[in-house]
Amino acid sequence: MQDVNVTQLSESDEQVFTWTVVANGEAETTRLARHLASFVGAGDLITLSGGLGVGKTSFARGLIRAVLRDPATEVPSPTFTLLQAYEGERFPLIHADLFRLQSRADLEALGWEEMSEDALVLVEWPERAGVDRAQDRLDVTLALSPSVVVKASDERIVTFTGFGGWRSRLRLVKAAFDLIAARGWKDAEREFIQGDASTRAYERLRRAGETAILMISPPRPDGPPLREGRPYSAIAKLAERADAFVAIAQGLAQMGYSSPKILGRDLDQGVLLIEDLGQEGVLDADGPIAERYALAADLLADLHRRDLAESLPIEDGREHSIPRYDLEALLVEVDLLNDWYAPHVLGSALPASARAEFARHWRAALVPIVTGPRSWTLRDFHSPNLLWLAHRAGLARLGLLDFQDAVIGHPAYDLASLLQDARVDVPAELELKLLAAYTLARKLADPKFDLGSFAAAYATLGAQRATKILGIFARLDRRDRKPQYLAHLPRLKKYLVRNLAHPALRDLKLWYETNLPSLFGAAR
Repeated sequence: MQDVNVTQLSESDEQVFTWTVVANGEAETTRLARHLASFVGAGDLITLSGGLGVGKTSFARGLIRAVLRDPATEVPSPTFTLLQAYEGERFPLIHADLFRLQSRADLEALGWEEMSEDALVLVEWPERAGVDRAQDRLDVTLALSPSVVVKASDERIVTFTGFGGWRSRLRLVKAAFDLIAARGWKDAEREFIQGDASTRAYERLRRAGETAILMISPPRPDGPPLREGRPYSAIAKLAERADAFVAIAQGLAQMGYSSPKILGRDLDQGVLLIEDLGQEGVLDADGPIAERYALAADLLADLHRRDLAESLPIEDGREHSIPRYDLEALLVEVDLLNDWYAPHVLGSALPASARAEFARHWRAALVPIVTGPRSWTLRDFHSPNLLWLAHRAGLARLGLLDFQDAVIGHPAYDLASLLQDARVDVPAELELKLLAAYTLARKLADPKFDLGSFAAAYATLGAQRATKILGIFARLDRRDRKPQYLAHLPRLKKYLVRNLAHPALRDLKLWYETNLPSLFGAAR
């Protein structure tokens, strides 16, 4: 398969980006379709253009099977049925062949609007019903190569054209294709990896007994302005580019920790090829594996005793400045409870007076946090992002993932993240045992380590994190249509109530009892 041309069309058509590839036969055409499958989603429109017999249905078949994650799925041509529907795990798919239609009215009569809503739609012969005029779409045009006649080959010229929002996404598709090819993985088998609540996408690549991970993490677009014209992501200090992942990964590796090696990168587009640390985690069927959680706590104690840099090299002389987990960031996170969780359980928004009191109490509770000791806060240091590498030694047996949002914050945050895991029950006795082991290790390393203030910070940040995640999981249900996260709410409520019992949080506890009393009923 050869990438022969990349062009941006004329300035008068600046919302278009075109990428052309020569594919040698149906197998390579199908491989292109499978590559595209990593970048499509609900609501996308893909139009398939070209003459009879050039491989439009074969391309659609490869894409559909890849999205469904089932290479054996029967994908017949919709020439006679006109529309063929498939129910995917993430979204439905519609495959249409409009060759026999005469007008848009004929299409509407088939129930097009209802069927295509929130679906991935693939349309052959889109010009028959005006579908090709959609502003946001990806057009895939297939044509036989001139060498088919000269050399009796099976080459096809595949031209991708991104319109509107697909323009930038097609650049990402091409960047990933180029990176994989440049690193020798273009013929690899590919397996989609189900992420957690992340906006990033991951694939496992397999070739000749080797594996690697393709990480798709394009630059984060700004969300709606929240405060002083800044979006939530900027206020909460979330990473905007893949640079942060590369810098933190390299920094962790230099200290002997097992972060993934960076095998290839296109930082402008946000595509990384990284080491595959495997699939064995720190949980079994019964929950946390005590030995592995203990090693995770030991790793944090080791990390937090170090004098850590606040700026790390990326490449070519560029550096990543690790942001401070400041008061503003911590406060905007807890406000997610007011925005999403409170309406979820109350059926209406909290009054402005209650929100003002909430902010006042949280501000008072968090001032000792932001003026206290500081270290790297990896931020999502919990079971989904921890892997077990039995063949390595010492602290390197723990594989680390998903640290791109790392900040400079209080050491207690990551320990609370680990021992009050939002997705699995951590027994109270294990939490206390590892909390004691961590504080003992810190005390041995630094006799000035203050156990009392750390305990207060642990409770405060445990409550802050539980408050934030209650809001996030309610938002995932309401806004993102991911109701599965609601199953974790009872666990989070128990953690929150347990933390609020600390004397330092007396005023906050009273606020929660007054405004969200159901928290306490469920936790008892």
